[in-house]
Amino acid sequence: MAASLSFNLATSFKGVSVGPSSSTSFLRAGNWVPFSGSQKVAVSVPMKSPPTIESAHKKGAGSTKNGRDSPGQRLGVKVFGDQLAKAGSIIVRQRGTKFHPGNNVGLGKDHTIFSLIDGLVKFEKYGPDRKKISVYPHVPPPENPDSYRARKRESFKLQRLQRRRRRASEEENISVAALQP
Repeated sequence: MAASLSFNLATSFKGVSVGPSSSTSFLRAGNWVPFSGSQKVAVSVPMKSPPTIESAHKKGAGSTKNGRDSPGQRLGVKVFGDQLAKAGSIIVRQRGTKFHPGNNVGLGKDHTIFSLIDGLVKFEKYGPDRKKISVYPHVPPPENPDSYRARKRESFKLQRLQRRRRRASEEENISVAALQP
């Protein structure tokens, strides 16, 4: 009876070890351990390694190991080509000499290019694969005398002169009228 009970237990637990209590043996793919009815039979579960749980490589929010970042260094072109630059204004902030200094510009110790005079910024080709930055004095082009702006300015100038003459003549009339008895 004990043998049949252990046999039924052994068939119901596939992959479970069956054998005398002093030694352990495993049931493997049809390999049965012989035992007699007089031996004590123990059923034990084979030892398995603990399950490994895969998780994210970064910890969740609030972890102190994440989130280290430095602020940007604000590099790049600050005054573009054909724009006016004042003396001392920064034209380009850069690492290394991506742009080389040209006429009327200075180069700072951190390779910042800045203007030495007031003028117009020009980006020029310098060799086959280089660029240089120059600042040239800005000379405003002469104004067209027939432009809308010039005609408007002349019109306002005439209106101011007429207003002044009118006020001057009104003041004379008031002073003359005050002198008459």
